[in-house]
Amino acid sequence: MAPLWKENFSLKQLNTFGFDARARRFTELQKREDLDAFFERGRAPELLLGAGSNVLLLREEYEEVALNSLKGSRLLDENEDSVRLAVASGEIWHELVLQTLQQSWYGLENLSLIPGTVGAAPIQNIGAYGVELESVLEEVLAREWSTGELRRFSREDCQLGYRDSFFKRAGKGRFFIEEVVLRLSKRPDVNLSYGALRQMLERQGISEPSPQDVSRAVIEIRQSKLPAPEQIGNAGSFFKNPVLSGLAAQHWLELFSEAPHYVLEFDEEGRPLTIKIPAAWLIEQCGWKGRRRGAVGVHQRQALVLVHYGGGKARELLALSEEIQESVYERFGLELEREVNVV
Repeated sequence: MAPLWKENFSLKQLNTFGFDARARRFTELQKREDLDAFFERGRAPELLLGAGSNVLLLREEYEEVALNSLKGSRLLDENEDSVRLAVASGEIWHELVLQTLQQSWYGLENLSLIPGTVGAAPIQNIGAYGVELESVLEEVLAREWSTGELRRFSREDCQLGYRDSFFKRAGKGRFFIEEVVLRLSKRPDVNLSYGALRQMLERQGISEPSPQDVSRAVIEIRQSKLPAPEQIGNAGSFFKNPVLSGLAAQHWLELFSEAPHYVLEFDEEGRPLTIKIPAAWLIEQCGWKGRRRGAVGVHQRQALVLVHYGGGKARELLALSEEIQESVYERFGLELEREVNVV
């Protein structure tokens, strides 16, 4: 069945930066049959959008845009300890988190309020507050655009890394993620490895937090640090936190001993082997926090968030991001990598 197309369609409401790009042809994928025309021709739409929360639309016009609105979930199996859940890729991630908590299925609470769709989660290997998707991901079901063939990707097949996966590298643009399969626990164990989360719960007087308590605390932290896109255009964290390993990590810490960092791995002698450095701190040290350039700028409370105040162009925000990258490299010798996809 051929998809229904709309012409000269505004994408302003479909990207959280709020840039006013347009699609010459636009369609919404609401059921699996809507994809058949693309598989028959053996080619993806020029641009596939989900929640539009991790994308910078650099062009003012796109030839062909499709919006992934596939909904639904299936309980595949369960036992006394866990459930296995298949979720359609167009579902909103945070809504899934809330629904699973209501069902007393646990494991996603630290990932509350992360923007985006379920289908984007394995592409980015989303993570926050001590938890990454790979801890609950079992399988990704995806169709190859060129053939329509359904492929099953195990967690290992997805080659998950820090905000990285097979789907961002060798598989980029080749597959449509249809469903994501998660293994969630029935046991209300919580992960409090992230210091700010522990401190928030302590301030609230919660000594034995439930997963629901953790979710509420994460939401409160995120809302205090990150601006709502409805109020000011943004895509959350614009850059990844740099990761250094081996001698590079040790040498950098010798040069910048005052820098905050998280040790991800120690060597046999107890020295930091792999470290993650907060990009927000690097940007702030270079004087960018709260600075504005016309219609774009750096958020005053969180230097990792670039914002669009309205009426600007995406290329203005991209130019600002490149200036930030240059200044961080000049001062700290580190290359900031964009987390937001520029298309």
